[in-house]
Amino acid sequence: MGATPSRRRAAASGGLAGAAAGVLSAIRTHPKAWIAAGAAVAFVILGTGSVALGATVGSAPAGAAAAVAPTHSATRTPTPTPTPTADPTRPVPAAQPAASRIRTCSVASLAQDGRLGNLEAQVVNAKTGQVLFDRNGTKPGPTASVLKTLTSAAALATLGPDYRVQTTVVSGSVPGQVVIVGGGDVTLSRLPGGQGAFYTGAPSIQDLAEQTKRALGGQPVTSIVTDTSLFGGPVWQPSWDEHEERVVEGSTPYMTSLMVDGDRNDPGAVESPRSTDPVGRAVQYFQQYLGTNVPVTSGTAPAGAKHLASVQSQPVTALIDQAMTYSDNTIMEELARLVAIKAGAGNTFDAENAGVLAGLKAYGIDTTGIHIADGSGLSADNAVPPSYLTQLFIKVLNRQNGLGVVYDGLPVSGRTGTLGPGYSRFTGANSVANGAVHAKTGWINNGYTLSGIIDAADGTPLTFAVFALGPVSDNAKQAIDTLTTGFYTCGDNLTNG
Repeated sequence: MGATPSRRRAAASGGLAGAAAGVLSAIRTHPKAWIAAGAAVAFVILGTGSVALGATVGSAPAGAAAAVAPTHSATRTPTPTPTPTADPTRPVPAAQPAASRIRTCSVASLAQDGRLGNLEAQVVNAKTGQVLFDRNGTKPGPTASVLKTLTSAAALATLGPDYRVQTTVVSGSVPGQVVIVGGGDVTLSRLPGGQGAFYTGAPSIQDLAEQTKRALGGQPVTSIVTDTSLFGGPVWQPSWDEHEERVVEGSTPYMTSLMVDGDRNDPGAVESPRSTDPVGRAVQYFQQYLGTNVPVTSGTAPAGAKHLASVQSQPVTALIDQAMTYSDNTIMEELARLVAIKAGAGNTFDAENAGVLAGLKAYGIDTTGIHIADGSGLSADNAVPPSYLTQLFIKVLNRQNGLGVVYDGLPVSGRTGTLGPGYSRFTGANSVANGAVHAKTGWINNGYTLSGIIDAADGTPLTFAVFALGPVSDNAKQAIDTLTTGFYTCGDNLTNG
């Protein structure tokens, strides 16, 4: 039988003990030889560990490789260093837009007032250019007298702020004949020295007559010729209501290049009925001051005719100031016609569209959708989007390109012009905005308008335009004032919602 497991373990143990005893006896007999042998074994073990460690962290230093190589019978192939692998490109988030301000002041209920009819409106922060409120703001619509702002801007750019309109007298084609040449000045007055005339600083036809007499040196006047060829016909814009505007309201005359006091029956009144013959009325007073009743015919001045006399209007800046303040149609029709002539577009109503649009190019605002039927805004055929006005009024506020004169002439809520006392504007609760709204008013049969600049309650300058269009009545003015007061109250906190 074989040995049991316990006996085999005992035998093995006894054998190991015997071997260990033999080794110890040999070490005691030859100690130096055994020390040397142990050192060699230790050197081999440590060298092998160095190779293993070097393979773990990277290539071993050259010195270490040389020391180990002799202990192996075969050349070892160094383990290649792994090539780092780049991480896949990770998507980089795009720059996040700045958070939009949440505005909380709403005028939505005011904008829904039925008195406003078909509302077109826009409000802009004049400092940032941001549109705060918009209701059909890019839709062209009839502006009524707000159009005077565009006519003024075109006149400043085309004629220049210092341009003066001249009325002259020259010698006729026969001895004793004089020709009075209309230059388009509607402010020429029949009153002595222009004193008491509605138009401030108006030149006088009396002065023109007296200069003529002096230039003739006592030679009697034998006939008078009127040259009104500067303005072409028709003298009345076809889309205007003649009975209403010329007779009843008395706001607009036949547009001829020679007239006195805007052809008013009352030369000192803002509005007064106008005649059917502005030229005849002017010549009547010219004859009176000449002291003659000689025949009068129409014609043109001879080429190279001798100059006898002349008078000039106030500069364009003064004309604009008065026309904007009192919404004078006559001056604005004069300026629009002179702009068209200077631009080379023609001398009729039809030429005014091209002339005024050419003048507006100087301001760098897109005029797409604009149509100019007249200079005063009286025609329902005029078309301007509120968005154009909000942009133009930023330039007016900043007094760019000489537009400061337009700002200076704007009526002020509760204070001056057609927004002042006597016009029932910004009254009651809306009086909180008195003095803060500088704006041009407008009214025609199918609309009421207001556009300009608001110094809001929070100090923000706003530009705005409000058109109440369609079958609206006079109470649309109060609805416009209330909406505008809402803009004033909200300021930069105005929301479009």
